[in-house]
Amino acid sequence: MSSQPVIQGIFVPNIVPYDAKGRIDEDELRRIIRWLAGKGVSGFYPNGSMGEFIRLSVEERRSVVRIVSEEAKGRPILAGAAEANIELVLEMCNHCADLGCRAVSITGPYYYKLTQESIEAYFRELAARSPIDIVVYNIPVFANEISLTVLERLAMDCPRIVGTKDTSRDMGRFQQTLHTIKRQRPDFSVLIGWEELLCTGLFMGADGGTLSSAGVVPEVVMSLYQNARAGNWDKAKQIQFELLDLFSLMVNAPNFPEGFRTGYELRGFHAGHARFPLSEPERASISAMRGKLACLLAGCGFEEAAGECRMEENASAVNVEAIVQAVLRNIQSR
Repeated sequence: MSSQPVIQGIFVPNIVPYDAKGRIDEDELRRIIRWLAGKGVSGFYPNGSMGEFIRLSVEERRSVVRIVSEEAKGRPILAGAAEANIELVLEMCNHCADLGCRAVSITGPYYYKLTQESIEAYFRELAARSPIDIVVYNIPVFANEISLTVLERLAMDCPRIVGTKDTSRDMGRFQQTLHTIKRQRPDFSVLIGWEELLCTGLFMGADGGTLSSAGVVPEVVMSLYQNARAGNWDKAKQIQFELLDLFSLMVNAPNFPEGFRTGYELRGFHAGHARFPLSEPERASISAMRGKLACLLAGCGFEEAAGECRMEENASAVNVEAIVQAVLRNIQSR
């Protein structure tokens, strides 16, 4: 078993901002990480889906981890290390270990459909050769699903595998993970990767999560986490419902993660565009979403977004009044 502490808390899968020529904007990335650290997030999760790791070169992925590690102010880093083959994964593992990351997160192999036997062999070899702890990342929408049976065997047999992140949106599977693995191995970290299940997951015993919304509204996500840890479940549930509205707008926008980039921009950052083109109808959709998201952010008390709040023409006056009142309440409570 790992001699290091259990991986706990909210790890932020940050975006990678780009400049006008599509290059990584290092200064803006550093500013984002410093801002998030100042908001009290538990740790960072570079090179996740939010960071478009699949659209970056190997050198760019390594650079992102280096930049985040330099600006993390001592907070633990769970770095994405998914690559196309075992040797490349291990090269990234060594890079992250050299930078002092707490662990790496590795998805099931992607693109080719593999058997569970092959997936188990893959992680066993990584566990035997990695110089850094591993969190097994189950995200079946993008990579081969890792069965609960395989995950249990890996957790019981491989000390280097210290946790799992689950983004399957399957609460039944998540509870079974807690029930069948964590009670046998209490130091095994179980993280949720889907905002809609955060409060429920924490109630059932999750150690935390890696949540895209935490990059846009770290104050909201950390408040939910802290209230849940303190047993303030009524407050945590209230915050969860607020988070649902924000998350739904961003995750359902065209060309993920463009919706979240819009959120970063409304919080005052220059995000640039994802490395994939948008059609004109998609641009119009994101523009409309931006106005609605600005209203929700303003309603949460984030005044920097209020200037872009645009309601649809048929929106009721009650909704507008509710937003105004919410902003005033948040300002007065500070």
